[in-house]
Amino acid sequence: MARCAGRRLRVSRLQEAGHRSGQAAWIETAGVDTVLNRRGTTWRKLPEADKADVDAAKAVRLLQDNPSMIKRPIVEDGGALLVGFKEDEWSAHFS
Repeated sequence: MARCAGRRLRVSRLQEAGHRSGQAAWIETAGVDTVLNRRGTTWRKLPEADKADVDAAKAVRLLQDNPSMIKRPIVEDGGALLVGFKEDEWSAHFS
């Protein structure tokens, strides 16, 4: 367990099987461009065909096959979804 602003947070490894179903919901909530990390080496090493025309369904498949392409951290809290660490967003959410 981790703590943030006095709240207990469960920290999970995104590679665990239980997180595979969450990816579609994250993309639906936050969008492909928010959840899919296109800056990492895993993305850069993909064949061009895999990087072309990425819609929500294709993004889910890519993230299931390559969990390291999920932007981190991801926090689900009270119906809110925080993707990546942006101090101002986290401060506003947890205040």
